[in-house]
Amino acid sequence: MTNEQNSLIKTIFTEKMLICIFTGFASGLPFYLLLQLLPAWLESEGINIKTIGAFSLTQFPYILKFVWAPFMDNISLFNIGRRRGWMLASQIVLVFFITILGFFSPTLNIWIIAAICFIIALFSATQDIALDAFRRELLLDNEQGLGNSIHTNAYRVAGLVPGSLSLILSNYLPWNSVFIITGLFMLPAIIMTLKVKEPINQTPKNHNIEDIIIKPFSEFINRQGIKSALTILAFIFLYKLGDSMATSLATPFYLQMGFSRLDIGWIAKNASLWPSVFGALIGGILMLKIGINRALWLFGFVQVISILGFAWLSVEGPFTEITYNAKILLALVISFEALGVGLGSAAFVAFIAKTTNPLYTATQFALFTSIASIPRTLINATTGIMVNYLGWTTFFGLCTILAIPGMLLLLKVAPWNTKE
Repeated sequence: MTNEQNSLIKTIFTEKMLICIFTGFASGLPFYLLLQLLPAWLESEGINIKTIGAFSLTQFPYILKFVWAPFMDNISLFNIGRRRGWMLASQIVLVFFITILGFFSPTLNIWIIAAICFIIALFSATQDIALDAFRRELLLDNEQGLGNSIHTNAYRVAGLVPGSLSLILSNYLPWNSVFIITGLFMLPAIIMTLKVKEPINQTPKNHNIEDIIIKPFSEFINRQGIKSALTILAFIFLYKLGDSMATSLATPFYLQMGFSRLDIGWIAKNASLWPSVFGALIGGILMLKIGINRALWLFGFVQVISILGFAWLSVEGPFTEITYNAKILLALVISFEALGVGLGSAAFVAFIAKTTNPLYTATQFALFTSIASIPRTLINATTGIMVNYLGWTTFFGLCTILAIPGMLLLLKVAPWNTKE
């Protein structure tokens, strides 16, 4: 075994990378609850597709998290560190509100459910700010690609709880029990938060408003230049626009194609897990070898092609009878989506981490991920209306076209031959 192979193995199998698994799972669970389980619940209770699409607006806090991120950089809770304190507070709130969600009826209490979903999104976004900053400070620069790949794919594996296990359980248990079980999966995150140490031994200092709010943004613009900074922000907005739209109504789409919640749960369990695990290992190792720039290109192409799988399924369906071939087709679509979107997200998050300045980690990371969340929240709120008028096949064709501008911006922000 060569020294290079020894070094690679030592980089992968470390405590830091184990922590990245926990941060990814903790971050992904509440997000996929809103993205996958909530639409399935609403669809099963007879809520129309336009209303389900409009529920994306409850995810508005993901867009605005850069507003309170500067204060999280300067305030410590519970005297356990400026990152861990916010992580713990957010996780406790998330456990509570996820577990009570199923006690309300979508037909009778739709506004209460919307309010609870907003609160879940608010504290999920707050947890993301703390976890992203924690991970950025925990990992060395040469570990960002692998660490963020593992985090991103653990994030996607977390989707198997609300997107698979919970759907299966909903066939046998009442919805309130389903949401209680789903919420309890946040407990490992709380244990992780209590066990780990702050990555950087810094205590929050008393800063003025300029230090807290203005400097993180001005530093980014001064470091990149106005033109380059705007190009980077445009790229962050556009890179995942297509796949974000395509996956926003994935569960209602599968249900309308004739698949049951049990079908989706079992197929997603098997078809998502292994591509996600494979993507975590291969994606992270490739980024160590080829760098983040080339990974953005390669993984981005896979991400775009994966959208076409939804179009293919929409052409073949809806199915009057769920045959073995129909289930194989669904498995192919889900597995390729898990691989493509997972790889693209891994490179994308690593790019964002690389772009931040460690002096302003939480604020800049929150700004970039907030911009990336705009399509998922505002544009996705209209996807139900789009589907209603365009039909599923045309809608997925539009999503594929909208994925191309982000790829073209790679020529500017991450040229193939530029050394990092």
